[in-house]
Amino acid sequence: MSKPKIATTSMCGCFGCHMSILDIDDRVLQLVELVEFHKSPINDIKVFTERCAIGLLEGGVANEDNLHVLKAFRENCDILVSVGSCAITAGIPGSRNALPLRECLEEAYLKGPTVHNPSGQIPNDPDIPLLTDKVYPCHEVVRVDYFLPGCPPPADAIWAALTALLSNKPISLPYELLKYD
Repeated sequence: MSKPKIATTSMCGCFGCHMSILDIDDRVLQLVELVEFHKSPINDIKVFTERCAIGLLEGGVANEDNLHVLKAFRENCDILVSVGSCAITAGIPGSRNALPLRECLEEAYLKGPTVHNPSGQIPNDPDIPLLTDKVYPCHEVVRVDYFLPGCPPPADAIWAALTALLSNKPISLPYELLKYD
């Protein structure tokens, strides 16, 4: 019998949620016994070739590439889980949402105190994905089935959610798994 497949991605975020996945420590060996990682930075598989049971989403949607990745995850995963503040609320990258995009680009590439840009141009190369008008949380773009809050969520919360989903049980995240006080 084949193992269920899990896909993970990191879009506009810091990769901290993937670090939390790795922070399940020796339980990662148990996880590998339960699942096969398919499309993920963990194994460097870059494209979907099979359907996945679970897709873990880290980061928000800040550019066309993120948008494409997120839609591919919805098409290829039975269950999607937004992992962390960036995926759920747009997090720190979403702070650009308070300003017009043009103003953000000018500050970053033209007017910032450490900018050295003799050409006076904002980068515009076809290899650079175009930015979206704002940073979107994942559920504003596609249907998301579950949310794991935190910045990043604790490894124990990720472990509890994954093992519950893999055993067809309801996800139970008691206060002790998510407290920040």
